[in-house]
Amino acid sequence: MNHFFVKPENIFPDRETILIDGSDVNHIKNVLRMKPGESLLLSDGEGKDFHCEIDHFDQEDTIFCRILDTETSRSELSVKFYLFQGLPKSDKLEHIIQKSVELGVYEIIPVRTARSIVKYDAKKQKAKQERWQKIAEGAAKQSKRGIVPEVKAVADFEDALSYAKALDLVLIPYENFKDMKATKETIAAIKPGMSVGIFVGPEGGFEQEEVESAEAKGAVPISLGSRILRTETAPLMLLSVLMFALES
Repeated sequence: MNHFFVKPENIFPDRETILIDGSDVNHIKNVLRMKPGESLLLSDGEGKDFHCEIDHFDQEDTIFCRILDTETSRSELSVKFYLFQGLPKSDKLEHIIQKSVELGVYEIIPVRTARSIVKYDAKKQKAKQERWQKIAEGAAKQSKRGIVPEVKAVADFEDALSYAKALDLVLIPYENFKDMKATKETIAAIKPGMSVGIFVGPEGGFEQEEVESAEAKGAVPISLGSRILRTETAPLMLLSVLMFALES
């Protein structure tokens, strides 16, 4: 079933009606060539799903859908994972955003670290953030998420640590931390309802001073095994492990 997000103000439960507008109208009409009576899954971006069918098209810019059933999204994890991703080179962050959204991440915060090579001026950063958000939305549609995870503006490392202080647990995978037993215990302690931050370094990882600063502010070091993973592999590996642990 095709899946789209709609603005909450376009949902009218009392009239059993939802309006679709914007770029999705052209995609539904001219790309998918859908007709009245066909089914759609619509989400409000806040965790609620609506099973609908197309009622009629209004001119060229609006689609009226009839609500058949409403439910809380079943695709969201019971834990909110915040990915603090050290800025990688080239377009690696786009891949990380796409796949981490598919794996259930709640929010993504790109982080400027000591070993980050990429630099953005204010104008370029704004354009990048808009593109990253569109990638997150596309991945959320594809994976039938109930929300569109937000991609925040690039943050400095210390600012990211301050932002993470409000979370229940903060993890920092670090290649010099070898204790797999402690790592298993840390992961096993994650329970539904928690908010968990994950810090991942860019190419070259974190500086020792950054890890020490994170630990001083409550971050828990963990191991991802005996192999050194690329920056684009590490968050996806860890999110996969966490998702499996929560849903199995």
